[in-house]
Amino acid sequence: FHIGEREEKCIIEDLPSDTLVVGNYKVQRWDIHKHDFLESAPGLGMFVTVSTPSGEVLLSKLYGSQGTFSFTSYLSGEHIICFQSNSTRLLAIAGSKLRIHLDIRVGEHFLDESAVQAKEKVDEVNVRLEHLIEQIQHVSKEQDYEREREEKFRKTSEETNSNILWWAIVQTLILIFVGIWQIKSLRDFFIAKKLV
Repeated sequence: FHIGEREEKCIIEDLPSDTLVVGNYKVQRWDIHKHDFLESAPGLGMFVTVSTPSGEVLLSKLYGSQGTFSFTSYLSGEHIICFQSNSTRLLAIAGSKLRIHLDIRVGEHFLDESAVQAKEKVDEVNVRLEHLIEQIQHVSKEQDYEREREEKFRKTSEETNSNILWWAIVQTLILIFVGIWQIKSLRDFFIAKKLV
C-alpha cells in the first residue's frame, strides 16, 4: 500500500486470543528524478503501533526501513496495527509517497530454516510434525473464537426476537383497549342522543 511520509495507515486484524502474529515489511520512497520507488529508503524508519480491542497499546516501537515485528494477542477481537514513518520533513516539502510491502502471518510459528540446519540431530519429520501440531492448535483456537462469536450473535438475535414479540403483544393489547374504548364511547354517544 502507499502512504504519505507523515501519514498514518492502520490495518484491522480480527484475532482470537493467545495468537502469535508476525509481520514483515519493507519501505520504499518515491524518487522524483527517477519516477520510481527506490529499493531502500536510507534513514527512514517506521513506527509500528498495535492496539488491543480495549484500546490498550500492545506494541509501540520504531523499526528501520525494513523489519519484522511480532506480538501475541491476549484478547479476542479486532486488533489495530498502525504504521507511520519517522520522517522529519515538513508537510509542504514532504509530498513524496512511500510504498510499504507488508506480509502479516497469523497464528503459527514459522520454521526458521537456519535453526533447522544448525540442529542436525533434529529429524525433519519431527519438525514438520511439530509444525502441523501448531497449525492444528491454531485451527482449534480459530474454531473456539468463531463459536464464541456465533454464540454472542445468537444471544443478540434471541433478545431482539423476544423484544419484537413483546412489542407485538403490547401493540395488540393497545389495539384491543382502544377498540373497547371506542365501542364504549360510541355506545354512550348513541345512548346520549337516544338513537338506541
